Amino acid sequence: MVDDDTGATRVRWARLRFSIIGPLLSAPPDTGELWAQIEALAARNWRHPTTSNAIRFSAKTIERWFYTARNVLDPIKALERRVPKHAGTFPSINDDVAAEIRGLRRDHPRWTFQLVHDNLVAIAVGKPSLLPLPGYASVCRFMRHHGLGKARRPRRHELEQGFVARERRSFEVRHSHALWHCDFHDGSRNVLLPNGEWKKPFLFGVLDDHSRLCCHAQWYLDVTTDSLVHGLSQAIMKRGIPRALLSDNGSAMVAAETVQGLERLSITHETTLPRTPEQNGKQEAFWGVIEGRLMPMLEGEKMLTLELLNRATQAFVEEDYHRNTHSEVKEPPLTRYLREPHLGRPSPSSDALRRSFRVEMTRTQRRSDGTITVEGVRYEIPAAYRTLLRPCVRVARWDLSSIELVDPRTGVHLATLTPIDKHANSDGRRRAIPREEAPSTAPATGIAPLLKQQMADYAATGAPPAYIPKPIATDDDSAKNVTTRDIKDGEQ
Repeated sequence: MVDDDTGATRVRWARLRFSIIGPLLSAPPDTGELWAQIEALAARNWRHPTTSNAIRFSAKTIERWFYTARNVLDPIKALERRVPKHAGTFPSINDDVAAEIRGLRRDHPRWTFQLVHDNLVAIAVGKPSLLPLPGYASVCRFMRHHGLGKARRPRRHELEQGFVARERRSFEVRHSHALWHCDFHDGSRNVLLPNGEWKKPFLFGVLDDHSRLCCHAQWYLDVTTDSLVHGLSQAIMKRGIPRALLSDNGSAMVAAETVQGLERLSITHETTLPRTPEQNGKQEAFWGVIEGRLMPMLEGEKMLTLELLNRATQAFVEEDYHRNTHSEVKEPPLTRYLREPHLGRPSPSSDALRRSFRVEMTRTQRRSDGTITVEGVRYEIPAAYRTLLRPCVRVARWDLSSIELVDPRTGVHLATLTPIDKHANSDGRRRAIPREEAPSTAPATGIAPLLKQQMADYAATGAPPAYIPKPIATDDDSAKNVTTRDIKDGEQ
């Protein structure tokens, strides 16, 4: 086996050399005895630092090592192999060969090193300027050094126009509750439903980024906004309100109820880039713990139900996951969570949480019967709010049994609206709609105040009325005009 000149190899050789001459440095021999001890060391077998095979060194070599390390501050550093001056250079690869290798890699990113070298040999047959060709090992070192390795097959979304590949880096926030992760996981086993049907469950989990504490985990039969809000609300009631939440771009994660609910709770909502689950890698690692430890312990349970699976999951999280040392934080998640200060805020009441995760919308009230229509369902507005032309309501679209009437300016809860009950309204009883003041029945008299003011202002200008009056004919003038016309008609 041939050694390379990597840093680790050079350090291993330096340690071996120092272990050989170490006794000579710690206990210098008396005058005239140095060579005898060096010959004794040369007669021994030593373990090769790379292959672990037996190896011997000549007395001259050991003597050279001794004098090299005798009067230096760092003997191991002095005994390291020297880095060759030509390290990192490729004298056997000229510019033409290098350009040909780059062109082959650019045109064929998924070719192996061997295939690139074989095609380079074929090209050199027609291009004598490439001769003499470098060996296969030199081509491999050149390609590795310049990042011309084999490319993996691109994913479908990476081929889309406008896609920008970005670097990947591990991260961790400094405090608990500064960032939560949430996601759904497809279960590996089906559960038995009460109706005898087998169905695959989905695990919703919420994980704290800093402590790796599982804030809540629960299995559901669907991946919907209703299930997400149900699980996230329990996590908040258990641990408090976090500062930020990271999720993927699933329909439940970006639903209006989720987005607006997080805004009302002052939680910053961040989403991962499309088709990049590695950004939520801590959550993916938690799924590995579930499938690697919890699910194998349930292999013997043939009639696994959703209720049993949830009870087992809660016990596993609290008694196993939270109390075992995490491989990355080097301590149990519960210990780290309790030991350090956190940025969480107290949880509101369950009613406040339920009202937070609703989408806000505006509807036009029907003046005839005081109702509005939301998602195809008609709701009655209380008589006290029948003057609202465009009432503002908040709705959870998975539960239309009731909606919330709110003040659009402050968001204050005004009333709970329920669907119209036509059967109850069929009894014929109707309340009179009160009015603040009955209209006056007396006839209007005089000129309106505004017109009086306008007439006075116009008269104050001193200008005459801007029109020419036409004389009004009297009754005598009308009779005279008729008689004269009749006489003229008779003469004609």
